[in-house]
Amino acid sequence: MPKKFLNQPGFSAKNTADFFINNAIYFIMIAIVIAVIAVEPRFFNIANLNMILNQASTRVIFALGIAGIIVIGGVDLSLGRHVGMAAMFSALFLQAPDFARRIIPGLPTLPLFVPILGVMILCAIVSMFTGWLTAKFRVAPFISSLGMQLVIFSGISVFFNTVGRSTPISGLDPRFSRFAQGFFTLGGGVRINFIIFYALACAIIVWFIWNKTILGKNMFAIGGNTQAAQVSGVNVKRNIIIVYALAGLLYGFGGALEGARTGSVTNALGMGYELDAIAACVIGGVSMRGGKGTVAGVVVGAILFQVVTFALIFIGINPDYQFFVLGAIIITTVIIDTRKEYRRAT
Repeated sequence: MPKKFLNQPGFSAKNTADFFINNAIYFIMIAIVIAVIAVEPRFFNIANLNMILNQASTRVIFALGIAGIIVIGGVDLSLGRHVGMAAMFSALFLQAPDFARRIIPGLPTLPLFVPILGVMILCAIVSMFTGWLTAKFRVAPFISSLGMQLVIFSGISVFFNTVGRSTPISGLDPRFSRFAQGFFTLGGGVRINFIIFYALACAIIVWFIWNKTILGKNMFAIGGNTQAAQVSGVNVKRNIIIVYALAGLLYGFGGALEGARTGSVTNALGMGYELDAIAACVIGGVSMRGGKGTVAGVVVGAILFQVVTFALIFIGINPDYQFFVLGAIIITTVIIDTRKEYRRAT
């Protein structure tokens, strides 16, 4: 690179190195996608893009929920089970009235928003309890959320093995299916799914909370230095509980959408979703040490992670190797995050 260019104001070799280090994971993932396109040019088309965005939409919602918890220095291993619980109850109360194997035969037809709002509130309450354990008793977030993960999964499994007769909950009300699977048709037959707009709306709401409210400022203060935030007058316990509650609302909404999108719910739904969400946050620049992160980064991270996952499936990579690639991406991201922190400190 010409020396004259390097000497331009605001530009230096260190700044260049910082730029590449800060964005290395994006370059790596883009390189993977380019390699996939080189192997299979059909990967890059409108239909696949819409499918990726459709599948990534609920992942974006889940990542937005757990991102707030990570920002305050926590983690939530119960996300996936919240998703399964929300999908189970929303599907249970929104089975088609004429479905022969309806679990609650005499249940009247409910307005669509009632079960969805109900599972959102349920997940918020359960998630608040996890936050309360963490804030009140100073239980490590890893432990409190792991315990809640097991408790929720136990309840879901008991339900499916008794009330649910060990069969998937299916035969969903067409209104519920259309709510998640519906789409707009644009010129040229291009379809834009409703679920993409739901994810966008959630992103806008979370962005507003993070950037325009006192809660948002308190979140970053708690994640940056909990003791300093407490000394400055921030009610740390209350804010932690609220952040967990907001995460629960997003888990519940995304879980209902996931149940309607898949069309069939079992007690396995949601398994491992928390790991994908955490990976999306880390890829998107949310520091696992807390105190740093952006909504745009979370959204981009979730979409990129889904792009790479879909790309590996599209070219027929063995699932065993897929896990290796995705795991390597996560480890690389954490190393890069650690390196960024080190460069800032020196």
